Amino acid sequence: MVSTSQTTEKIHPHHESLPQREGFQLFRWLRKGWALNKSLTMLGLMLVITLLATCVGLLVEHRVIAGAPAWAKPAKFAISFSFYCFTFVWLLSYLQRWKKTAMTLTIITFVGVFIDMALIVLQVFRGVQSHFNVATPFDDMVYRIMGLGSTMIFIASLVTGIFLLFKRNIDLALIWSLRLGLVIMILGMSVGFLMTQATQEQLAVFTAGQMPPIFGAHSVGVPDGGPGLPFLGWSTTGGDLRIAHFVGLHALQVLPFLGWFLSAQRFPRFSTRQRIALVWIIGLGYAGLVGSLLWQALRGQSLIAPDGLTWLTWGLIIGVTLILSGAIILRARLSKIQ
Repeated sequence: MVSTSQTTEKIHPHHESLPQREGFQLFRWLRKGWALNKSLTMLGLMLVITLLATCVGLLVEHRVIAGAPAWAKPAKFAISFSFYCFTFVWLLSYLQRWKKTAMTLTIITFVGVFIDMALIVLQVFRGVQSHFNVATPFDDMVYRIMGLGSTMIFIASLVTGIFLLFKRNIDLALIWSLRLGLVIMILGMSVGFLMTQATQEQLAVFTAGQMPPIFGAHSVGVPDGGPGLPFLGWSTTGGDLRIAHFVGLHALQVLPFLGWFLSAQRFPRFSTRQRIALVWIIGLGYAGLVGSLLWQALRGQSLIAPDGLTWLTWGLIIGVTLILSGAIILRARLSKIQ
């Protein structure tokens, strides 16, 4: 006679290994990333370690730089850059036909990210602001080199996007999500160039024949370093260009995830055209959100204090996106029933 436990083992012979397989999924992804691109995977892991170190700094050190906890900026950049590196490993995996180009883009991205992150941490150790800081010749040099690093990242992203335009042999919804994600990310990255422009007060000092110690700003209508959202630091009293910059940058994660989620295997009832349409609708809605956040900031308006026109804009963007997406989903369901 077979016992209940033996019967259960026969019915579910792998029931003990399932949680283990799920638990080691992350390590499998890391091994795959390492096989695809050792340099950027290693850099992504280094940034995770950097994030942990900055969290310790936030807990044990209470210095303030430019109105924010000293280690908040490197923590935020470590999070953003680590996501960027791991996502870029995935993107470059689609450029295997152009191995030399992929290697060149890897080197450019690695150097750009490493330079920016290292100099941000260096300036925290020195107790001074990293971005827009031209107070001394050394600070000016650091800021210029950081600008070079950001430009390198921008160029690598742009070139990758151009090559993906010619990629044909993968799921079309996924490839369009990658393309749209890169385009919106590049637009979000471009917002950073607006931050390098001098404010009226800085221009007044400059035209008087002096060099202001800070050249550029991320706040609009209020000075940098004022009241802000916890950890993020986004201004609660005026406009802040960093919001559109942040949301735009992370289109590179959000939209490709959408394209992957809308795979033909997961949604067989949707035609290829319908899945591509969903990617385009949500992608354009996301781009509209980035544009509205930039427009709001340029008007000197805080994210948490939108006026009626901003609410109307957000409502139209979200409403149109939901209606069009819902129409496609409904049509796919009805065609399945018929």
